[in-house]
Amino acid sequence: MEVELLGTAGPLGWPAPGCRCASCARMRAAGRSWEPTRVVVDGVPLERCPGRDVPGGRDVRPAGGGRLLVAAGPGARPEPAEPGSYDAVLLDLIGAPDHLARLRRAGTVTARTHVRAVHNDHRVSSPAELVRRLDWWTRPLAAPGRTLVLGGAGSGKSAEAELRLLAHPEVTYVATGPKATTADAAGAAPADQEWAARVAAHRARRPPWWTTLETIDLPKVLRTARDPILIDGIGTWLAAVMDETNAWETPAAAERRLEELITVWRAAEARVVAVSDEVGMSVVPATPAGRVFRDLLGRLNQRLAAESEEAVVIVAGRAVELPA
Repeated sequence: MEVELLGTAGPLGWPAPGCRCASCARMRAAGRSWEPTRVVVDGVPLERCPGRDVPGGRDVRPAGGGRLLVAAGPGARPEPAEPGSYDAVLLDLIGAPDHLARLRRAGTVTARTHVRAVHNDHRVSSPAELVRRLDWWTRPLAAPGRTLVLGGAGSGKSAEAELRLLAHPEVTYVATGPKATTADAAGAAPADQEWAARVAAHRARRPPWWTTLETIDLPKVLRTARDPILIDGIGTWLAAVMDETNAWETPAAAERRLEELITVWRAAEARVVAVSDEVGMSVVPATPAGRVFRDLLGRLNQRLAAESEEAVVIVAGRAVELPA
């Protein structure tokens, strides 16, 4: 089966006519234009190929053999017509990267399936940003590696970390913050409703099949994990360790725990994405405890970054990849 993509943009193309958004403006300024998605299979236009409509798209069975699953348009999530793997899938990866993970979980997409992005448009900031995301979503699933995602409060660092793993079929989300409990048996409200709301917002962004693990035993997680893990975050883990070791008063008391984390981080066999706070760009903390935390976390970030294949800092939702 030979699949030819004569265009890969949304129905209005990219840039969209008359659209004044920054993404379309960048495309015009660069003199670039992507045509709406058009597919030819074995020399035959997609709409004339044998197959049948399925929820969210079309299941194509060319006369020469093979199976192709195609998303109907932006936001569509095509369902397989029957069990079994496809030779190729053409999906709206900008709008639904998690659907690729769902198809992988079902065995519809395997390591031999060709995955291509279609219906691309101004929902992403630029073609370069699309390529950056596709590298995460289409790379070999078994590849180990470590990524440290840094950023200040409200920078978008957690969303960036989650985005990197959305197309993986199995992910464990490691929450290192305090547990956000719901109302107790007597009907009492959570002790910290603001924290509970934050946790709920994070959970709503994640695919429902992700496993959530609430723990500060990161060394154990890193030693045993084989499937991808997302740690959010290193700062709350450090605060818990400082509580346990009284490092707020004696910073050296936390050193053994930090060394243990670095050791297992270096030896991790899973795909690991960890979120940490960038604490070096704000004002000097007003309290001695705040300055101790800033210094310990700053040094820990440096050491984790040195042992990571990738490190990125998020500013106002935009990612700046840090060179090795």
